[in-house]
Amino acid sequence: MKTAGTLMRGSLAFAVAIIMLGTSDCKTVQARTSNILNSNDVGVGNILNPTEVAEVSDEEVAKAHDFAEDINDQAKEAAKNVEEDDIDEEEDSSKLVMANVSQVMNIRISPEDDAEKVGVLYKDCGGKIIEQKDGWTKLQSGDVVGWANDDYLLFDEEAKELAEEVGVQLVTSKSDALRIRAEADDGADVIGVITNNSFVDMVEDLGNGWIAVDYNDETGYVQADYVDTDFRIDAGETMAAIQKREEEEAKRKAEEEAKKAKAKLTQNTGAVSAGADEARLLAALIYCEAGNQSYEGKVAVGAVVMNRVKSSAYAGTIPGVIYASGQFTPALNGTVDRVYAGNIPDSCIQAAQAALAGETTCGTATHFRRAGGHDGLVIGAHVFW
Repeated sequence: MKTAGTLMRGSLAFAVAIIMLGTSDCKTVQARTSNILNSNDVGVGNILNPTEVAEVSDEEVAKAHDFAEDINDQAKEAAKNVEEDDIDEEEDSSKLVMANVSQVMNIRISPEDDAEKVGVLYKDCGGKIIEQKDGWTKLQSGDVVGWANDDYLLFDEEAKELAEEVGVQLVTSKSDALRIRAEADDGADVIGVITNNSFVDMVEDLGNGWIAVDYNDETGYVQADYVDTDFRIDAGETMAAIQKREEEEAKRKAEEEAKKAKAKLTQNTGAVSAGADEARLLAALIYCEAGNQSYEGKVAVGAVVMNRVKSSAYAGTIPGVIYASGQFTPALNGTVDRVYAGNIPDSCIQAAQAALAGETTCGTATHFRRAGGHDGLVIGAHVFW
């Protein structure tokens, strides 16, 4: 309104000037002017700087009239634009709606309590009013579009007050690498950089071309010319987005549980001292039982033997476990002895040494057999339990 007012005052001044110059019925008028004014400005100049008498033609008076009318039109247009901006701001404010709940509220496909849910608004979420009907409001909040019961909403000043309380002013970089400085000065130290379209919270607009921002819990400063500012409030969530988020969360938890289970299965159970003969005997059994399996499967067989050695339910020695009646068929039919006396692959020797050192890939399992006949951890062709 300040600009419009200035133009109006200017228009009024020129109107007064025209009156003082005379009417259109006169052939010439008398006025005072300064010698430094040129011929094009003489009509207005005579009023603003009266120093001597000069003649002014009707044509010059007409020019003054036209000039005054142009400025008056510009003043009216400026005033209209200011009023329209004020109206737009008021309309935007009147369309604001905020959730008035302690946790969550439902957004439905139609204005009925039993209508299908299309999304939710959480505490402190807001949106824009689309239409209102019979105690219900159709709104848009982020990707959610649907109807909400007015009993759980805030409107007008209450909505505006809550939005100002819970909303956040964001500062978004318009450059590929925006420097955040320790002080509002071009020469200040750089404490960080944000890339194009990255944003940080605004602390304060200093009004001098610099904006204070929150950068990793420190106050930094960016130049206002290189950023956009935007006020945001939390938005609602569609049912499809909720389902996707929950599925991703369930998948993440399952992966975490799997990692924990695997970590437990591979947790070192403690080393056992053994001589070279015992280590070779264990390697021979591993070759007989899992020679064609992965290294993980070989270590698992060795770990089963060592878990039994550590258990009070079995013999406390490697030979005692391996040759126990009814346990390992290759040991009972002489295959282990023949392998022991021959060449044992390096991978089986390494697996035996790992098992002796307390490594395991099957946790504390004390049994294994061909997979398919028992529940448990399957590694290659074997199941362990």
